[in-house]
Amino acid sequence: MRYLWLTLGFLCVGLGFVGIVVPGLPATGFFVAAAWCFSKSSEKFLHWLLNLPLVGPLLQDYRGGLGMPLKAKWFASVSLSLAVSISAVFAIRMPWAKAGCIALGLIGLWYIWTKVPLRERVLAEQEPSDQS
Repeated sequence: MRYLWLTLGFLCVGLGFVGIVVPGLPATGFFVAAAWCFSKSSEKFLHWLLNLPLVGPLLQDYRGGLGMPLKAKWFASVSLSLAVSISAVFAIRMPWAKAGCIALGLIGLWYIWTKVPLRERVLAEQEPSDQS
């Protein structure tokens, strides 16, 4: 099983790097999945992933329960909406598939805005209150 998790981890890392340059592909989600796979297979590669300059800090925040910054939530939402819209209008021909694509996009937006904590809010709640 270790090799399966390791392989899936590297597949997710590869897709994450592609997602950095391809609009609409959720890079962060793939890196989070890669971190999970590496946590089950290799501390060495988990450490490597968590220390990458571009994604390491975001992964560390997410794993620490800090969630996503507001700017990242907006970027993810706009990218997701554009990708779903373009797919539904131009790439998908069958009405049931269009509806499925839109439904999955809406579920993704719902998840980002309701289940992933807002980093700024979590940090504000962690600060000690200034009561004199």
